[in-house]
Amino acid sequence: MYEEPYKWVEAVGNRRTYLDEQFKEGAPVVGVTCERGILLMTMSKGTPKLYEIYDRLALGGMGHPADLEKLRFNLLEMAHVEGFNRSASDVTGGRLVKYGMAPAIKQAFEEVFKAPFIVKILLAELGQKAGKDGFLTINYDGTFEEKSQYAVLAATSAVEQKMAGYLREQSLASLADTVGASIRTWAVGDRAQRRALDEGEGHDEAGTGPDQQATDSETLYAYLRQCIAEKTIECALLDRHVQGPSKYRALGVDELKTLLPNELSPSLA
Repeated sequence: MYEEPYKWVEAVGNRRTYLDEQFKEGAPVVGVTCERGILLMTMSKGTPKLYEIYDRLALGGMGHPADLEKLRFNLLEMAHVEGFNRSASDVTGGRLVKYGMAPAIKQAFEEVFKAPFIVKILLAELGQKAGKDGFLTINYDGTFEEKSQYAVLAATSAVEQKMAGYLREQSLASLADTVGASIRTWAVGDRAQRRALDEGEGHDEAGTGPDQQATDSETLYAYLRQCIAEKTIECALLDRHVQGPSKYRALGVDELKTLLPNELSPSLA
C-alpha cells in the first residue's frame, strides 16, 4: 500500500503524530556555554540522560532509553574508529552527526514498515578555545541544527522557544550563574510541558495561562523543589580547565550544593 506516494505521506504523517505523543512526558535537556566550558543539565528517574562520547564531546537526550542507548553506542563506535583511523582532532560533532547519526535516524523515520527511533539528541562539542564551543540538536526525523552559546531539547518546538527566550535573558558570568540559569530554564520547559499535557493542548502549544507564563525565580524554585524530591539532578561539564584529553566530568551532589542557588541547595540529599 505504501508504494503509492500519497499513502506513504499519510503514513509518515501518522508516524510524526505518534512520535510527538511519545515526548510529552519527557524531561527537557539544557546545554549552555560558559567561560569554563559547556554545562549540560536535566533531571531523570533512574536512567541517565547525559553521557560522555569522546574527549570533547558529550550527549544529552530524551526519548526511549533503549533507542538512546543504541544510538549512543553507535556514536561511541564511530568516534573511536574515526579517532583510530585518522586522529583525535578529526573526531568532531559535525562529522558524527552529518555522516552518521542523522542519516540513520532519517532512514528509520521514513521506513514506515520499521520502528523509528524515539529520540531527540543534543550533542555538545567543546572547542579548543573559548567562543568556539557549539551544539548540534537532532530531531526524531533526522533533521539537525547547529547552534552556539546554548541549545535545548523539549517535547515541542514551542516549549523549546520558550526555554531559549528565558535563557537568553539570563546573566552567565560564572559557573554558578550558569548552573542556576540552566536549572531555572529546565523548570520553564518542564512546567510548560506539564501544563500542556494536563490541558490536552496541541503539540505546538506551550501553555499560555497566567501561571504558565510566570517565570519569576520564586515560582520556578518552588516548582524545582517539588521536582528534586522526585527526581535526580543530572549535571555534567565539558571542562576546558581539566588536564588531559577527556574534558567530561559529572558534577556530584557536594559540588552541586555549592553551585545551586541558595533556594535549592538544601533540597539535595
